[in-house]
Amino acid sequence: MKEFDYVIIGGGCAGLSLAYELEISNKLKDKTLAIIELREEYKRDKTWSFWKVFDHSFEDCVIKSWNNFTINTSEGSQELKNDKYPYQSINSGKFYEKINLKLSSNPNVNFFKNLDEIKSENSLIFNSVIKDELDKSELWQHFQGLEIETPKDVFDDEILNLMDFNCDQRNDVHFFYTLPFSKNRALVETTWLSNLEDQNLMDYDLQLENYIKNNLGIKNYKINFLEKGTIPLFYPFLKNENQINIGSAGGMTRLSTGYTFLNIQEHSRYIVKNLDKIEKVKTFNLGKKYQFLDKVFLRVLEKHPEKMPKIFFEMFKAPSDTVIKFLSNKSNIFEDINIISKMPKFIFIKALFN
Repeated sequence: MKEFDYVIIGGGCAGLSLAYELEISNKLKDKTLAIIELREEYKRDKTWSFWKVFDHSFEDCVIKSWNNFTINTSEGSQELKNDKYPYQSINSGKFYEKINLKLSSNPNVNFFKNLDEIKSENSLIFNSVIKDELDKSELWQHFQGLEIETPKDVFDDEILNLMDFNCDQRNDVHFFYTLPFSKNRALVETTWLSNLEDQNLMDYDLQLENYIKNNLGIKNYKINFLEKGTIPLFYPFLKNENQINIGSAGGMTRLSTGYTFLNIQEHSRYIVKNLDKIEKVKTFNLGKKYQFLDKVFLRVLEKHPEKMPKIFFEMFKAPSDTVIKFLSNKSNIFEDINIISKMPKFIFIKALFN
């Protein structure tokens, strides 16, 4: 069996992002890399979205960018505009194709199905896989989205709907999310923040059908693409000795939002920059401040799901720069205070000391 300098377990977003960063930084010129990935082929399976708060390497994989977005609740609709930090969506199919094409030109990079196919005793191992079954009674973000295409132009493709709470909440937190890629093509997604024990929340097909027909007023459309997923809104406790965790396994998911893509890119750059001393430098994280604030926020969400539409609505009354930077882990103390001041004091103070 062949021995490798570096091993990446999991060839998804986090694993491939790190491999790409290693390659473009010339770290694999005279080093070998093994990527452990089970899938037989790469094809589009996700849409990753985020506010572009710093430059990344995948502009050519962006489906579309927006500078305007709305939040809808029963109390009304709020529109925000921001030219500085556009909201972007990445096509995972183009992302996989770009990275695999780049890696295929380097004979030092090889893919394997199982770790036991190689010698890894002396390898620097990066892990993006959460192997153990996680607790379904904890909070999760779970969702299903459809990319639909209509025969006529029905969408305003200059503005996205980030959260529409005008839907059945079922004693949890539920909203719809609409990304108009063009005037006749959009991703419409039903999203829940809840545990995974209640199967009654998972009639996603019916939820989407009703929303597209009754809320968006669209009766004639075809489905181009379906995506489905679950994101833990808690940090998995992984005991991986002699491994460096990356992606969601490494705490790169922002728990209050589920956003992960840009955090993965920042972590990958940090690893490559400190590669020769990575086991000795400070472990990269999103910031203790955000971990603490998210923990309090999710306590409130779990105890008071009925208040969350109003809480999100009030949050987005802050200046768009402020709310975007806060949700993207880039806010300063004054921006944090601005966001915190929008929250209902009593229930957050109670959650703080719970």
